[in-house]
Amino acid sequence: MTQDFARQDSAQQASASEALALPAELRGILEQNYPRFSEAEYKRRHDALARVMQSAGADHLLIVSAQNVGNATRWVTGWPGTNEALTIFRPGERMTMHVEYYNHVPQARLLARGVDVRWGEEKGIVKVSEELLRRGARRVGVIGPLTGPKWKALEGKLDLVGLDGEYIGLRMEKSDEEIAWLRIGAALSDAGMAALVAGTRPGMTEHELGNTIERAYVGLGGTTVIHFIASTPMAAPDVCVPRQFTSRRAIAAGDLVVCELSAAWWDYSGQVLRTFTVEAEPSALYRDLHATALAAYDAITKVIAPGVTAAALIEASAVIEQNGFTTYDDLVHGYGGGYFAPILGSKSRPAGHPATLTLRENMCLVVQPNVITRDEKAGVQIGELVRVTKTGCESLHRMPHGLFRAGEKI
Repeated sequence: MTQDFARQDSAQQASASEALALPAELRGILEQNYPRFSEAEYKRRHDALARVMQSAGADHLLIVSAQNVGNATRWVTGWPGTNEALTIFRPGERMTMHVEYYNHVPQARLLARGVDVRWGEEKGIVKVSEELLRRGARRVGVIGPLTGPKWKALEGKLDLVGLDGEYIGLRMEKSDEEIAWLRIGAALSDAGMAALVAGTRPGMTEHELGNTIERAYVGLGGTTVIHFIASTPMAAPDVCVPRQFTSRRAIAAGDLVVCELSAAWWDYSGQVLRTFTVEAEPSALYRDLHATALAAYDAITKVIAPGVTAAALIEASAVIEQNGFTTYDDLVHGYGGGYFAPILGSKSRPAGHPATLTLRENMCLVVQPNVITRDEKAGVQIGELVRVTKTGCESLHRMPHGLFRAGEKI
């Protein structure tokens, strides 16, 4: 009986890999019970943190996640963090992590290998303070959402310095292993989008569209970051960007559906944005919007390369305004472990962030020239996650571009 279950489990894992059509090296990651980066990758991260500490004059780090906010704990230890995780890091010493809740401790010990995981006893900050003082800490760098009362509880005993900005800087350029995981996240996202296009039918609610998306990747180990959806009649459109929350609106023939979707592989998500019609050809307006968006996408990705300034990406999108349209979403943003610079708007809808950053190899960006009408009644979604290469950029997604039709197999 046990052998039968083992064979069945093996067959299911193989089926999952085949569903995403992943190359062998990525299949190996997908088929682990709990995937983990290599020890060399963790050493790279810990060495980078040591350099940050040295620059800040910190002798210890306190790495915080709380209420599922703050991903530095995962990046440093492998534990995603749930209610609360408070990790003390010092180069060359075993890390100590205080976790809430008590029943989360066993899995935290399983995933945070080489870390002394303890129950926080609902007074984790007190336990952390005691441990830091026992270690002789004096100046402590803090990464993650340490709330005001807990910050105050420590600062009377220790010199604290916030290092969130430095941590973000470490995340902007991805390692080869991180890019591999992002490729899996992109494949899961593509699977969700393909399922949405193929499975949408008149009469379904937007809630059911969200369910259709998730069924494509949850069984493969993926998790939902976002699936923003909007539907509207092409003959009388009333929405220009996807909505963050679905409704009970029923899909009808003649509708247009737009979606922005990110499915994650253990915090490494893709992002894919697409548009499709329901039982109708696209109207002339939506053809123009989509053609403009695709032209802008092609122009932006053509100029992406190391050494290029963010301002050049905005300049490359000029076809949007030339064709009489504008945007609502950010035009481009950094991605992969966070929402990073460059965060760029179009010429007609600036983002409010400086466009001075210079692109570097292995930065990852979402390029999303989601073109809308100036009256904000109609719009399309197009775009995806790309990586800056030595000479240009590559998409981490494999889903083709196009103005699709519901029921189409992509």
